Amino acid sequence: MSFFKERNCYLKNYNLSLTDKMKKFNYRYAALICLVVFIGIGILYSAGNGHFSPWADRQFMRFLLSFVLFYVVSLINLRFWMKYAYWIYTAGILLLIGVSLFGHVGMGAQRWLNLGMINVQPSEVMKIALVIALARYFHGSSPADIRSWQHLAPPLLLMLWPVLFIIAQPDLGTALMLVFVTGALLFVVGVQLWKFLLVFVLGGISMPILWFFMHDYQKQRVLTFLNPESDPLGTGYHIIQSKITLGSGGLFGKGFMESTQSRLSFLPEKQTDFIFTLFSEEFGFLGSCTLIALFFGIIIYGFLIAARCHNFFGKLLAIGLTVNFALYVFINIGMVSGLLPVVGVPLPLISYGGTAMLTLFIGFGLIEAVDINREMVIGRSGSIEDE
Repeated sequence: MSFFKERNCYLKNYNLSLTDKMKKFNYRYAALICLVVFIGIGILYSAGNGHFSPWADRQFMRFLLSFVLFYVVSLINLRFWMKYAYWIYTAGILLLIGVSLFGHVGMGAQRWLNLGMINVQPSEVMKIALVIALARYFHGSSPADIRSWQHLAPPLLLMLWPVLFIIAQPDLGTALMLVFVTGALLFVVGVQLWKFLLVFVLGGISMPILWFFMHDYQKQRVLTFLNPESDPLGTGYHIIQSKITLGSGGLFGKGFMESTQSRLSFLPEKQTDFIFTLFSEEFGFLGSCTLIALFFGIIIYGFLIAARCHNFFGKLLAIGLTVNFALYVFINIGMVSGLLPVVGVPLPLISYGGTAMLTLFIGFGLIEAVDINREMVIGRSGSIEDE
């Protein structure tokens, strides 16, 4: 009797009405995300010297569009994303091929594709597409499959193709993010630790070869990271000014719109990559810790959603997208504080930018979809079945 009740529960969840889905929508998770976005819009207003133009007003419009997509994506049945996972991945690869052939060159890199009304950065789209494809692949894997090198070859190839295209743009930061997200999912599905150690050792051995193929500006970034004072007015200028800005905020900060480093134009890229340093100067160490705590709140929420999901596809999807968001935070803050080389990764939801915000909100929508469909049990083939 209980078997049929359990089965009917899952089937009922599969056929949730739109009203039921809206009731199951996690508004606290959405509110936390929106709070961080509005903090970002406020700091962009400050970066514009008290003007909404040219950054804050555009960021707000992008937020409105992104939030609509966030809500729509969250209401789409989870099995839809599983069914079309490989098609979504293929579309991402085609966009990467398109940008390599017809892409727009900006700041020395060919990363944007002009689609008429908007410019799209396919590498950002690929961060979502790869996670969906890997979640779909590993959903159908058994523990015995995970122990097989042959079974691990397809997901590694799924990761390798976009990484090669993105490195060629060149965009080493995004390429590394795809590698780390893939590694995180491999760890979650149960790949043995000695295989990670083997890859780590092989990676260390291949570093001299990788150095040979790196662009001159990428080599310079590594050298600058090791010793920024060697060229304080050249390649080391960005990170030196970033550190000065971080330190000048003190414990409580100088106050909103009172950043001297920004107003006197010492701080480069204050609206994008180095916006965290601007925030830190205005709100100090305590303000920075508060912002980091909000980021951790979003990350913890994502992992909690993954933990209570009944189907493996949803678990992997939520974990992969949450790890992707966490990498944004970790790499950007590490970069601007001098703990990591400068690789051009924006601060999520805070930095000015359209494609990054759009893809982040699509990712959040997918995590919400996992939460709404958390009671659904999906078979290895993609069909609904009972546990």
